[in-house]
Amino acid sequence: MSLDVCFYFQVHQPWRLRPYAYREVGRSHDYFDDRANAEILRRVARKCYLPMNALLEQLIARHRPHFRVSFSITATALEQMAAFAPEVLVSFRRLLATGAVELLAETSHHSLAALYSPREFAEQVRLHRAACRRWLGAPGKVFRNTELIASDAVAAQVAALGFDGLCIEGADRLFGGRRVTAPYRFAAAPALAALPRHYRLSDDIAFRFSDRRWADWPLDAERYAEWLHGEAAALPPQAGGRGFVGLFMDYETFGEHQWADTGIFDFMRALPGELLKHQACRFVTPSQAAARVPTDAATLDLPAPVSWADLERDTSAWDGNRIQQAALEAAFALEPAVRDYGVRHAADAGRVLEDWRRLLTSDHAYYMSTKHWADGDVHQYFSPFDSPYDAYINYMNVLADLAQRVGAPVASPA
Repeated sequence: MSLDVCFYFQVHQPWRLRPYAYREVGRSHDYFDDRANAEILRRVARKCYLPMNALLEQLIARHRPHFRVSFSITATALEQMAAFAPEVLVSFRRLLATGAVELLAETSHHSLAALYSPREFAEQVRLHRAACRRWLGAPGKVFRNTELIASDAVAAQVAALGFDGLCIEGADRLFGGRRVTAPYRFAAAPALAALPRHYRLSDDIAFRFSDRRWADWPLDAERYAEWLHGEAAALPPQAGGRGFVGLFMDYETFGEHQWADTGIFDFMRALPGELLKHQACRFVTPSQAAARVPTDAATLDLPAPVSWADLERDTSAWDGNRIQQAALEAAFALEPAVRDYGVRHAADAGRVLEDWRRLLTSDHAYYMSTKHWADGDVHQYFSPFDSPYDAYINYMNVLADLAQRVGAPVASPA
């Protein structure tokens, strides 16, 4: 039995909104907090992007040609790197130049367009590809939707755009007792290979690594490699002798969420060598993994969307309450007016369309989540607002101004 191991890192930074009062509607079209965005991007660059990129470059050289990784980098993150920390783009270009790194395709603005607007979804995929080509290089033929949100409908859209594979969350309910490491395709899009995230092994690094209450703390690379080798040994015969483990996580895991003093960089420095001691395991890119999924592989049904967020692994982190639903519906309802405005006002069309797309970024809806809010959970950790309701009011104020600019009915935060 052999196991394909795929490290995939998500890199995303939203254009965060500044405090925007309702009295500014019709008076100010300046929505975004460039100072905060610059400070956060530079901090994360210092703690994560630059040191981790340097480490990966060293590991690729040390273990050539056996070590490979992949990235999904949003266009909003690339724009902020170019504006606030261009040295990060240089370091990513060096990584891509090794030939051992693959870029995944996704939506340019990290949006929920796949759930609300097929037209906008397709356009954002095109924009993301253009942004990658401009700053780094063309992405491959595997798609990673925002927050790993996938469903039968999303899979069909992705297949129609010509992709070979789709990354998904390895939610237990999708597999009916089958192993997540076996090869799969989609019932709704049989030409599309399914690349599931192994959430337990991924979260052991992304969330539990520094938790002293965790039974397996402290985790070292040798023990983690043994766990992966165990996954290879447990592959069922019907898997055809080959399995897949998707280790998908936010890139900010390294240095930002798990600080350097937790030993996370030392862990990653040792892991490739430990894993390559096991002949059954090998590193692959998503495109390589997708190409190895048999055409007659077992299929997955996704009648309802799944994601990698929270214990529910659904879309409730973004649309689970009434204020989130109202905000998303109001934002996507502006699409016809925004596009019509662009036809009538060519000189200002690009700025209006870009402002609207930045408002579609899923982070804004995430800040409005009331799930476990009183417990100070991960939603509150990422939000720049004091409460979900403050996030909603601020967002709807901005949306009201944008609606007025394009001549649409003004959305109200009340």
